[in-house]
Amino acid sequence: MSGSSTTPLPRIPLPTNRCHEIRTLFHLMWPILITQVAQAGFGLIDTVMAGRMSPSDLAVVAVGVGLWLPVVLFLAGVMIATTPLVAEAKGAGHSGKIPWITQQSLYLALLLGMAGFALLQLAPLTFNLLDIPAHLQPKARFFLHAIAFGMPAVTLFATLRSYTEALGYPRPVTVISILGLLGIIPLNHVFMHGLFGLPKLGGAGCGIATASIQWIMLLVLAIYISLAKTYQQVKIFQQFSRFNLAMNQRIFSLGAPIGMAIFFEVSLFSIAAIILSPLGEIVVSAHQIALSVTSVFFMAPLSLGMALTIRVGQLYGEQNWSAMQYVQRLGFIFATSMALFSMLLMLLFRQQITGFYTTDTTVQAAATSLLLFALMYQLSDAWQVAAAGCLRGIQDTQGPMWITLLSYWGIALPLGIVLSRVLPYGAAGVWTGLVIGLTIAAVLLSFRLRQRQKLLFQHLAAQVESATISIKTP
Repeated sequence: MSGSSTTPLPRIPLPTNRCHEIRTLFHLMWPILITQVAQAGFGLIDTVMAGRMSPSDLAVVAVGVGLWLPVVLFLAGVMIATTPLVAEAKGAGHSGKIPWITQQSLYLALLLGMAGFALLQLAPLTFNLLDIPAHLQPKARFFLHAIAFGMPAVTLFATLRSYTEALGYPRPVTVISILGLLGIIPLNHVFMHGLFGLPKLGGAGCGIATASIQWIMLLVLAIYISLAKTYQQVKIFQQFSRFNLAMNQRIFSLGAPIGMAIFFEVSLFSIAAIILSPLGEIVVSAHQIALSVTSVFFMAPLSLGMALTIRVGQLYGEQNWSAMQYVQRLGFIFATSMALFSMLLMLLFRQQITGFYTTDTTVQAAATSLLLFALMYQLSDAWQVAAAGCLRGIQDTQGPMWITLLSYWGIALPLGIVLSRVLPYGAAGVWTGLVIGLTIAAVLLSFRLRQRQKLLFQHLAAQVESATISIKTP
């Protein structure tokens, strides 16, 4: 403690209760998993419904999502910073600060949402630079212009989600996400097929449907938070405070590395569709199907990574290094088990899985072959997300950001471009780059976690030595 005349004794770690840690990790993981699966289901439903219309409509969705998704995940990732700030205030007994923190986060969310809207309105200007086929451009442009209207809703919803989860109430978000997932199906059908006198928009109609459902979900969550008794002691919609620049800068500086790390990884997969677009609709459609499949499988290790961040962060605050080390090992065991199970499912049922997405036999065959590449990186993907979750738990957000930048944009993306466009490997070249990039990320993140762990134990040893000297000194 700064300014103290004596060295404080280090906290003595409690014995690790392994059964307790396993139960805790599962209890943290399952509601997050349900929410993540529900939210990932939006892209799955868009892909399936567009794929059943035509390869052209599926390609439109692939191009549009390729530009939209990285922006969404970066901005929503920034707003994750609301969670530790609200949780800190609650843990310290400063409940009066929670409405102010959340209101400032909502200001930032609105600003970021408007910036995302403007960015997506300008995104079609890159079509020619990215060699998007001319016949796909009109519908892809409409998709982006329509879905951009949902950007403020996305960031505001992410803030309210962080607020309620930090208070220990994740279920409202889970229920609303499931209801939104069910609602997107009829909305897609209406706009894609032109029901009730509306024009038939095909895959481009998914943009209007998605933007609409995002605003509906935001409205429902806001109304629930306003009326539910659970939130009456921390009312966030009464007596709105003025915009505070310093607090918004703090939120952004805490959340930006998280958002950037998410952006680097997701954009790698999304931009791969754009890299492949000159190779034709069949290749792009196959890539989009394989990407959608892997995104669904990725939800389990991603949710585990989020649970690890929470639990490792709690133990980090307690300075219970032995329990923290055990939880990290447990996380990697879980991640490995999940990856092996995913690999087995892909190997045995890859043809049935791709057949669910499309009835076009050519697209199905191409997507089935790409799933073999996806199978190869399941272990690396699970390990890197587990390591990143543990690192964030010990408040290391800068490290994962730079590692993902190097692995994905510095290695995987250039390698994929060379193998697919310069060398004649096509989609296989892009996916080879993905496998190599994810493997490098897993190695570097695991190494950084190991090094940070050593530093923590060295710090503990130094505390013990200093405390011993302090006790012996008269």
